[in-house]
Amino acid sequence: MSQSLELLLIQFLMPDNDARRQAEDQIKRLAKDPQVVPALIHHLRTAKTPNVRQLAAVLLRKKITGHWAKLPPQLRQLVKQSLIESITMEHSPPVRRASANVVSIIAKYAVPGGEWPDLLPFLFQCSQSPQEDHREVALILFSSLTETIGDSFRPYFADLQALLLKCLQDETSNNVRVAALKAVGSFIEFTHDAAEVIKFREFIPSILNVSRQCIASGDEDVAIIAFEIFDELIESPAPLLGDSVKAIVQFSLEVCSSPNLDSSTRHQAIQIISWLAKYKSSSLKKHSLIILILQVLCPLLTESANREEGDDDLAPDRAAAEVLDTMSLKLPKHVFPPVFEFASLSSQSVDPKFREASVTVLGVVSEGCLELMKEKLGPVLHIVLGGLRDPEQVVRGASSFALGQFAEYLQPEIISHYESVLPCILNAIEDSSDDVKEKSYYALAAFCENMGEEILPFLDSLMGKLFAALQTSKRMLQETCMSAIGSVASAAEQAFLPYAERVLELMKNFMVLTSDEDLRSRARATELVGIVAMVVGRARMEPILPPFIEAAISGYGLEYSELREYTHGFFSNVAEILEDGMVQYLPHVVPLAFASCNLDDGSAVDIDDSDDDNENVNGFGGVSSDDEAHDEPRMRNISIRTGVLDEKAAATQALGLFALHTKSAYAPYLEESLRIMVKHSSYFHEDVRLQAITGLKNILIAAHAVFQVQNDGASKAREIFESVMNIYIKTMNEDDDKEVVAQACMSVADIIKDFGYVAVEPYMPRLVESTLVLLKQESVCQQIESDSDIDDDDTEHDEVLMDAVSDLLPAFAKAMGAHFAPIFATLFDPLMKFAKGSRPAQDRTMVVACLAEVAQDMGAPIAAYVDAIMPLVLKELASSSETNRRNAAFCVGELCKNGGASSLKYFGDVLRGLYPLFGESEPDDAVKDNAAGAVARMIMAHQDSVPLNQVLPVFVKGLPLKEDHEESMPVYSCICNLVLSSNPQIAPLVPDLVNVFAQVAASPLETPEVKVQIGRAFAHLLSIYGQQMQPLLGSLSPAHANALAAIAPKS
Repeated sequence: MSQSLELLLIQFLMPDNDARRQAEDQIKRLAKDPQVVPALIHHLRTAKTPNVRQLAAVLLRKKITGHWAKLPPQLRQLVKQSLIESITMEHSPPVRRASANVVSIIAKYAVPGGEWPDLLPFLFQCSQSPQEDHREVALILFSSLTETIGDSFRPYFADLQALLLKCLQDETSNNVRVAALKAVGSFIEFTHDAAEVIKFREFIPSILNVSRQCIASGDEDVAIIAFEIFDELIESPAPLLGDSVKAIVQFSLEVCSSPNLDSSTRHQAIQIISWLAKYKSSSLKKHSLIILILQVLCPLLTESANREEGDDDLAPDRAAAEVLDTMSLKLPKHVFPPVFEFASLSSQSVDPKFREASVTVLGVVSEGCLELMKEKLGPVLHIVLGGLRDPEQVVRGASSFALGQFAEYLQPEIISHYESVLPCILNAIEDSSDDVKEKSYYALAAFCENMGEEILPFLDSLMGKLFAALQTSKRMLQETCMSAIGSVASAAEQAFLPYAERVLELMKNFMVLTSDEDLRSRARATELVGIVAMVVGRARMEPILPPFIEAAISGYGLEYSELREYTHGFFSNVAEILEDGMVQYLPHVVPLAFASCNLDDGSAVDIDDSDDDNENVNGFGGVSSDDEAHDEPRMRNISIRTGVLDEKAAATQALGLFALHTKSAYAPYLEESLRIMVKHSSYFHEDVRLQAITGLKNILIAAHAVFQVQNDGASKAREIFESVMNIYIKTMNEDDDKEVVAQACMSVADIIKDFGYVAVEPYMPRLVESTLVLLKQESVCQQIESDSDIDDDDTEHDEVLMDAVSDLLPAFAKAMGAHFAPIFATLFDPLMKFAKGSRPAQDRTMVVACLAEVAQDMGAPIAAYVDAIMPLVLKELASSSETNRRNAAFCVGELCKNGGASSLKYFGDVLRGLYPLFGESEPDDAVKDNAAGAVARMIMAHQDSVPLNQVLPVFVKGLPLKEDHEESMPVYSCICNLVLSSNPQIAPLVPDLVNVFAQVAASPLETPEVKVQIGRAFAHLLSIYGQQMQPLLGSLSPAHANALAAIAPKS
């Protein structure tokens, strides 16, 4: 075989294609025989030309796995010995590397079984050889062997690290330094033990030196390996970077700000800054690197005009924007001042790229820096609205984008500027540039979404422009125009009705489009019909819905994921307005949602297991030192088709809403829906998990309705309840997304309210433990970097999450009453950490609101906490935030009502704190109402401790309640009790009381129960004062007099 094989190898390397093809066929046939191994080894050692020797090694690498087990021991020994000789004695570097790759494959089988004990000693010896080639090939082998037999290196790890560090600092050979860098990359990827990984910290200066040399010599591909190493170190939970973080940042900034380097290299450098911001943000703060980073990244935003076609994802301006977004979310207080300074200066620049960057950067950081931007909203808007008037299109487009971001994140403060903002947007939607128009529709949609009656003066003008655009614009603009109409409809509510019919008629034309380029427009139209239907309501919509439903169902079959997504959203809206009227459509729409939920989501891994693509020298290929040779299937590409992901989320949401609104009629679909929700509750993407966690509660409500009427229903209902509760508890403990965990907490609170304490009692120990972990900010979704010196007060957390967690305590208290006391004792201290003075105002809002509700529902045991809580709440009565004052007023009332003797000593302080809330200086009606509620509770609990002669005139003057009618019962009960008991302090206030009673009687917002009480009190006054009441009654308006007469008990 050996002789014929040599001729075939030579023939294979000929330029003649026919000859090559014949040789290839014969080589494949011969390679099936195990004897091909010694023949190839022979040619590897003896063939005259390097090409033939290299080809022999390549073929050996391909075939050795299948034949190794069949070879006798002496032949295996020969193979190993020959490969070692080739590595040490071969003059051609490609042949040496090809031989090294074969060694890597054989080692995978031979080393763990103890068949090659001298391999590792040989490699250590080789790596210290005076010959540069030997050192390089040993390092190449260490790299590839790490992946195949990494565990075998563990006993030698310290020696290997020392060796790698020495080779990184090799002064005589760049090739050795580069090979050492690659080996370090392989080892870090393999090592998961924190104690081992931390030793790589001392490698960082050497890695940086090698990388700088590679950048200088044009070897950017090698320098990228350094960034991959830093990536591994940053993501590691071990405290790794230490003081080296400064050097890494400086190097990364040098690279990303060098326009002559390849965009992929610059992108890798920017990604390192991004990872540091994400995982080690406190290190950036500690080493004063934030301003340095911003000084480089902000100007990178000006590179947008240099972007080449098709290179968007790697464009430095886009990558820089992503990092600025991450940094603003992690370090808002440190990011905003320098960013605002850059924006202010750049907005005055003569260079339009800098003017574009000035507004872009404000849009990018608006989510993370929202609180700081709200404080400077005037100056910020001045820059952006100025940009909308810029002569350059790119600046106007970027300004529209920034305005859309503000509308999304700077709520509700941005709405108060509607008089200056809306006219600018209305002007921009008529811009000569389609790009500016499109972004302006986005801004309009985002801005109007959160408006209310403020939109009404602009409504006619707005809709005129939007109707015109809808009928004359390009498809792309029509789509964003439809989004804007949806937002306008939501804001205008009933005032939109005059426009609804025309919108729906126009949408019919879009909902029958079938060509591929029109399907996105059809999707938007489907979404818009659902929004308009919500505004119009069931009575007007139900008769005209069938053609729209038919169009939506037929659109589902057009194989366009975004259209399917919006179709599910449309059906969700229809379910909300029709409720039980949705039942007739369930057989048509539920299977569509099931189909979307069961789609392959495209997150599968493509496996590359074809030998032939790995090497490419004349078809069989040469193996360079970059090859990582192993025959195992290789993960080549992980891709997520986000369209399908959004579709799944929308379909999951739809199933939950169908179940909620059709209840017992949903029975045929319950089992499959539950299966999907359970599966999606642990889905890889948080958007789908969020909808499943929301939907599970709705499935539970439907199941309760279904099984109530079945004989064996109770056990089935219990089974589903158990399944849902276990998922919620698991999510609270293990999910890494804060929004998903927040939704699980809210769902649990709702379940306690809907199903009662008996149903949740078996789960209480675990629920309380999960709540405690979340309050201590120690759950999986709250994990923060480990090598940070973050003090308690500076820990950032998700407001939505902690609001949801704090809602659990009142839910427990409401269900358990006084029995909640021992549990509250364990949760109190972790909760109060959020009330420290150094915490933001919204934290204290959360704590005070939580304490108020707990005090209300737990009752007397709150007395033990009055001394700890009262100083905080009294301080919050004077807060600059209306919400805080409102919550504090409610809380002091409940503490005084249920705090027993413990609260009495605070009555004077409480009344002094409440007094300003009744005055003209208090702008918020809800605050005034809660102050009245607090006084009422104090009087009812301890009338003797309240100086009624001073308090009642102020109290009555604040009535009737204007906004928070949940306070009606305590307030009017208190007044009525004083009247019915003929309290002497009431007499001077009778004229005022009659006026208040009349307004309450006429109010459609007050409950019959309240009006019955008022009626009794009024009758009592009549019985005492008789004719003296006539002038008072005569001064009332006829409507008020009649309303009062109607509620008075008939004698």
